[in-house]
Amino acid sequence: MGKRPTGVAVAGIGITPYHKRGASPDAERKLLLKAIDAAAADAGIPASEIDGFCSYGADVQEGTRLAGPLGTRELRWSSLVWGGGGGGSAGAIAMAEAAILSGHAETVVVYRATAESSSGRLLRAVSQGVFGPHYAAHGVDSPAQALGLRTQRLIEHNGIPPSALRAIAQACYHHAGKNPDAVGHGVDLTDEKYESSRWIVEPLRLFDSSRENDAAAAIILTSAERARDLTDKPVYLLASAIGADGPKWGELDENHEPYTSSSQVSAGRRVWERSGATPADVDAVQLYVNFTGPAVSALIDLGFCTAENAGEFLTFENLIAPDGKLPICTGGGDLAEGFLHGMGNAVEAVRLLRGESSNPVPGARLCLVSGGPISELSSAALFATTDGR
Repeated sequence: MGKRPTGVAVAGIGITPYHKRGASPDAERKLLLKAIDAAAADAGIPASEIDGFCSYGADVQEGTRLAGPLGTRELRWSSLVWGGGGGGSAGAIAMAEAAILSGHAETVVVYRATAESSSGRLLRAVSQGVFGPHYAAHGVDSPAQALGLRTQRLIEHNGIPPSALRAIAQACYHHAGKNPDAVGHGVDLTDEKYESSRWIVEPLRLFDSSRENDAAAAIILTSAERARDLTDKPVYLLASAIGADGPKWGELDENHEPYTSSSQVSAGRRVWERSGATPADVDAVQLYVNFTGPAVSALIDLGFCTAENAGEFLTFENLIAPDGKLPICTGGGDLAEGFLHGMGNAVEAVRLLRGESSNPVPGARLCLVSGGPISELSSAALFATTDGR
């Protein structure tokens, strides 16, 4: 495993409490400013030193709107990853990497915020941007419907057992049970509770589905050398990638072969190539789980298992900390910690590698963050406790 460093590291993280959608006492931008201030404080710098801003998925909180309230001395980079909703969550990290390595910016914040009370439902923004005439003509206008169809095909065509979906959900809620800040804290997701929960869209049940929450999260990246000066716990970015495999674009993807549908093949392949790591080297995955079907598909396409052995590999025991073969979503993830379009997963990756997770993985050195499976565009980022030199 010849890991090659990017020269970029995380110096600080910040996250607000998760509120039920529409229940935040603060408007979206105020939530975001709180998260960025917290990340700057964690990095030991004034927020005014941030000179780059990166987000994704039709975010309206662009850098120029944040620079004034933060007292930014000089705005040098402001970018958005288009397409794919949460598919760009790790992609925004790739944009920050590009800005820092190219010399366009020195201190870049990657962020996401949602607050239904001031900015409307996240579902509406995603639906407007993703669902075209082919879907709309057949009454499909929500992520649950489209991803339910694709999950059903995974079960029928690829032979993925429904138990794999349940294992993903139960692992997330198990980890949330040890995270007092998780919205799913206190939920004991037994087999009976899972199986008796109502259908959202078959084959997806209530506990297969992520929540919409009001919250904000931010991570600050800078050069690895500077991060070592700022903190005694830098977390290094080994590789990041944004990707989509053509020519099977968009809403007809389910008609193509080969089919697992996560759209993570391209980004995953390049993360492994760039880092020199393999799936076997990874100690934990902060898996994007908008719904459990896409999450299973992502683990297959990222190389952690195959469609043939997914039922054997994706079990509750294998997916939980501290002793599972591949712990996932150690804070509870999108299903059970809170849904912030994937940005909470990047924060948890840093917490895990710093030894600050509520569900530690002893000796964890590498943690993968996945972004938005089963979207037109997907992404991934690999973090480590050392810079690989």
